[in-house]
Amino acid sequence: MKFRYARHTDDLERITDFYIRVMGFQALGSFKDHSRYDGVFLGIPGRDWHLEFTKSDDRADHRPDRDDLMVFYMEDAMELETIRDRAVAAQVPIVVPKNPYWRDNGVELTDPDGFGIILTLEKK
Repeated sequence: MKFRYARHTDDLERITDFYIRVMGFQALGSFKDHSRYDGVFLGIPGRDWHLEFTKSDDRADHRPDRDDLMVFYMEDAMELETIRDRAVAAQVPIVVPKNPYWRDNGVELTDPDGFGIILTLEKK
């Protein structure tokens, strides 16, 4: 099984910049004017998942709440700190997670569309 998370956005350039510059993902592909949509695939080469963000003339209708989260498991503390440092440098606020588990076991960022991202260490 492979996994793709697809989400519409009103600012494709800003969301792409965030996931590349802060999260450290790479652009795996993109498309222009495919049935009125532009889009980008972001992720880490060789993994069985990626994120897809699209933009069209239709506005995104997001209503994320504090429990709508993407959780990324870091391989080590250095990777987590590197992303956290890039977030701070990009003036992305670090927020206190609503969920007590993530408060104790993660770092939460908010992406440009208002969705939460949890960075946590993989439990071994």
